[in-house]
Amino acid sequence: MVNIVNCYMSLLQKTMKLAGMRPKKLEIEPGTTIHFWVNSNKTKKKKNKKPLVLIHGFAGNGLITWSFQILALRKKYDLYIPDLVFFGESYTTTKSTEVTPRFHADYFAKGLRKLGVEEKCVVIGFSYGGFVAFQMAEHHPDLVYSIVAIGTVSALSESLSRECSEQVGGRPWSEYLVPQSAEDVKVLFDISFHRLPRMPKFCYKHWLESMYDHRKEKVDLLEAALIKDEDVPNHQFKQKIHLLWGTEDRVFNLEVGIAQKKKLGGTTELQIITNAGHLVQLERPCAFNKCLKNILDSLAIDKRLTT
Repeated sequence: MVNIVNCYMSLLQKTMKLAGMRPKKLEIEPGTTIHFWVNSNKTKKKKNKKPLVLIHGFAGNGLITWSFQILALRKKYDLYIPDLVFFGESYTTTKSTEVTPRFHADYFAKGLRKLGVEEKCVVIGFSYGGFVAFQMAEHHPDLVYSIVAIGTVSALSESLSRECSEQVGGRPWSEYLVPQSAEDVKVLFDISFHRLPRMPKFCYKHWLESMYDHRKEKVDLLEAALIKDEDVPNHQFKQKIHLLWGTEDRVFNLEVGIAQKKKLGGTTELQIITNAGHLVQLERPCAFNKCLKNILDSLAIDKRLTT
């Protein structure tokens, strides 16, 4: 049987190219290549298009995670959608145990500069991608104007990871996020969606075959993201931070979002989308896009950003 997920990805890539997006592979340093989807040169010529960076999580690659947002934002903003290392077409020869959120933050920042990003951008991070976004804001403040963090925290402590895992069944997160069988994929989708759409069983099998190569490396990525409780930083971000949460998120529940807002303090804002789980941008794309556009308008990124 033809793998329908591969067919969908092929169709999605063609759709994005028709919509003015183009893939770019950049060798950031010898042994490390980052794959981006960016606006084509033709669409970049339009004036006043400010840069947005969208970083995905463990649910898939950049294109499949942000497809609804790319189509909604591509005309107004200069989009940069990287694949995490060992996802999509990004890869490195660096030991996978050393590929941390900070590693991604540094290499994404270098990639953006190679792509000609000269002004500050808004970084939108989902789940693991949010860890990377916060690292970019902390270590590359000259590049990051603001963060939109979706169902995520600034740093994943061991105790928080353990607490959240116990709420969905108590297994290690690697068993949920790096499934080994079609049934495991269904369990992951059940956790990630508030209301999982009905799908034939073969869909889960095809998703497993298409999305879960580099298993060991992905497990290492998860373990490398964990921080001992006593080592969790208390960095005070200067950037404006918007937290965006689904009310029915089971990975990081809404209480985690409320606690994160309190921890970050300052001008941090928390906005919620009802009847949505962890994959809020896929489950309720229209409501999500409306909320995201309002946030971006509030940041006035359609005007010239100031340092």
